[in-house]
Amino acid sequence: MSAPPQQYYDDGLVQLDRHALTLRRYHFPSGTSKVIPVRSIRGYKAEPLGMWMQRFRLWGSSDLRRWLPLDMYRPVKSTLITLDVPGTYPSPAFTPVKPREFVAVLDEVLG
Repeated sequence: MSAPPQQYYDDGLVQLDRHALTLRRYHFPSGTSKVIPVRSIRGYKAEPLGMWMQRFRLWGSSDLRRWLPLDMYRPVKSTLITLDVPGTYPSPAFTPVKPREFVAVLDEVLG
């Protein structure tokens, strides 16, 4: 029996291990998770969270290019991560609690 994958990052809403990135409370209205295999992530963009466009968007999309999972604490967060996943529209985007730590781990996992 194999051991479960080691979790490299988990803040309650975003979980990353060597096999997949899981965005909890992603799908509307069910609130189910979206699991993205690491091998399908082509890249990402980390940027400061906009003052109006994404900061107060608690769930969904305000620009139709990105989809954000439910996050009640997004207004007090600082960094928006947008994933480049071919064949996925709109692009998955999220606000990790510890963005520097998450980006460092994602860079390591993506190689």
